[in-house]
Amino acid sequence: MEDNLEKSIMGKIKTGQVKIRSKYVFIAEKLGLGTAFALSVLLSILLFNLILFYLKETDNLKYLSFGKFGVFAFLESFPYLLVIAFVVLIVLSGYLITKSDVSYKKPFGYLAVGLAAFIMIFGGILTYTNLGKNFEKQARKGNGSIGMFFNPLTEVRNNGVAGIVYEVGEDSLVLQTPHGLRNVEIGGIDDLPEITKGQFIIAVGKSDGFDFKAEKIKIADKEDMPAVERGIDFKFNQGEVDPKDFSPSMFYFNEEEKKCVQNCLDLENGKDCFRECRE
Repeated sequence: MEDNLEKSIMGKIKTGQVKIRSKYVFIAEKLGLGTAFALSVLLSILLFNLILFYLKETDNLKYLSFGKFGVFAFLESFPYLLVIAFVVLIVLSGYLITKSDVSYKKPFGYLAVGLAAFIMIFGGILTYTNLGKNFEKQARKGNGSIGMFFNPLTEVRNNGVAGIVYEVGEDSLVLQTPHGLRNVEIGGIDDLPEITKGQFIIAVGKSDGFDFKAEKIKIADKEDMPAVERGIDFKFNQGEVDPKDFSPSMFYFNEEEKKCVQNCLDLENGKDCFRECRE
């Protein structure tokens, strides 16, 4: 019986029906599987950390406080690509587990729960580091690969705006935002809070180029959305906003200030001159 089995196996080997593989091939496959699994888990931890960072540091979740008025602003500013990439990596990690020896020793359900807990715990721990801020800074500097994931943070929103009040007019405001100065029309808002220069506000409504027609406005605490404050600081304090890009008519300057600003526009470098006009 054993002789017949041996002859049958040897015959299949000779005819090519069964191929002998080197033990080194098996070792290489295991190493490759282990490396792919480790890489997918590490990337999952990183993306989970960035999702937490985005939701905690930006104005995204704050739009939900406006009720139905803030839903579109929330959906527009949600980090879809980060979440999709995270889900794909989680699925990939689970699939790689099923291909490993571990899946034969433990039920897949236990392994999946353990993997998810591991990723969330270590992703949460990373929120206490500056990793998220470093990625945010690179995105604001124009790093395309990182900016792709932080696109809602670095792009102008059509349904929401947050920033520091720069000028207050009768029916409109000028806000400093991470994307530059925005004119916010506030006429027609019934429950408008008392707004003063220097306050941090968040509004929902509809964008029309430079203008933003607000439907609801709330005075906010800048500590609740520090990424917006950092974006404003990056935009205005690192020389990225040139007064020459704006007409004096956009601001609520008095006549003396308008003349000063107009003179600044004729200079080679009007940034310092522009600041002096406001002092």
